[in-house]
Amino acid sequence: MSGDQRFFDYLKQRIGLDVASVGPAIIERAVRQRRTALNMDDNEQYWQRLISSMDEQQALIESVIVPETWFFRYPESFATLGRLARKRLAEIGSRRPLRILSLPCSTGEEPYSIAMALFDAGFAAHQFKVEALDVSPLSVQKAQSAVYGKNSFRGLQTDFRERYFSLEGDGYRLSSRVCEQVGFHVGNLLDPALLASHEPYDFVFCRNLLIYFDLKTQKQALDVLKRLTRDDGVLFIGPAEGNLLSRLGMRSIGAPQSFAFCHSQEPLPSSRPVLAEFKPLLRSPTPVPAPVAVPVSRPFAPRPPARTPHKPLPVSDDPGVLLAQIATLANEGKSNEARAVCELFLQRHDPQAQVFYWLGLLSDVQGQTAQAQGFYRKALYLEPQHSEAMAHLAALLASQGDHAGAQRLQERAARHERSVHSERKQ
Repeated sequence: MSGDQRFFDYLKQRIGLDVASVGPAIIERAVRQRRTALNMDDNEQYWQRLISSMDEQQALIESVIVPETWFFRYPESFATLGRLARKRLAEIGSRRPLRILSLPCSTGEEPYSIAMALFDAGFAAHQFKVEALDVSPLSVQKAQSAVYGKNSFRGLQTDFRERYFSLEGDGYRLSSRVCEQVGFHVGNLLDPALLASHEPYDFVFCRNLLIYFDLKTQKQALDVLKRLTRDDGVLFIGPAEGNLLSRLGMRSIGAPQSFAFCHSQEPLPSSRPVLAEFKPLLRSPTPVPAPVAVPVSRPFAPRPPARTPHKPLPVSDDPGVLLAQIATLANEGKSNEARAVCELFLQRHDPQAQVFYWLGLLSDVQGQTAQAQGFYRKALYLEPQHSEAMAHLAALLASQGDHAGAQRLQERAARHERSVHSERKQ
């Protein structure tokens, strides 16, 4: 299937998805999967079904959305939530419970983590309430079932599973005490009337969604998020989205690794200015070298494409073989061929951070800076500690004058390197 703009435009209009943020191959694969499921041979036949069936529209969206979440992802943000929530509760007393919103909530791991974190911080059930929304009814249904497999429990700290879950078959059932704290609903952040009759929330979690939108849609979504967050509230976002919020008028509260922002032009009283969190990694106000000059663990020296007869790309179903081929082609300066293998990988396999990293680097080399940023951020969404994506995105931001954003990424990469080095020594 060659790119069919109708499907790209439909998903952009319906859920704000920017095709450049995920690559056309993922959308093409979703369309192909839905056609196969319906025994349809061509795009035109499937398009007619799509525009006439609400059920099929939702089925396509479900095929494109790939939830990637687990309990207590970005654990520092939950520790920060506990500290800020205690301070907020002291301010409001018993007048009302704390109000927290999670969107998109996916299959429920994030809003349930919020509830568990507040219980662990000493809050009683009547002192807070969590609302959770997602555009996918299927995800909401799974979240409400509150039964999870091993993939939802990652990282070194999983002791919460003993406190809040019980074994049920091959999975784990969440305790009713936690489930009762979270209310789930279907909703779309791009709906300007979303939760319009609700009071703003003390804390809003909206992580790793804005990276899928183009700038216009990002601004539209952020307008809704600002409305949903109290003037003295806090918005938690994904690690690749901080620079966007800074550019669009919000301010980091200065809590390391928490990715937390507020409306105010001044930091919250309990926080330090964000730049104080970072050592001056840029020694002068001049931009750092172009991204391709940043040292990485594998060489990449773009050269003009060799003038040799075109050879068809080898066909392989092995993701390791395809990744190796991408690296080889890129290092030989065959950018177009490397990009084609990236697209082939995304057509045949689930998204991987390394593929989006290569797409970002290839776009960087060709001077497509906006597209490169999108691919790097996608890589960091899938693998938050991808050191090469962090290094190249930092260099790209610095070359555009965003030194604060570059410093944040550089310090984050340095913390990760120190952590890896410490683990190796043990």
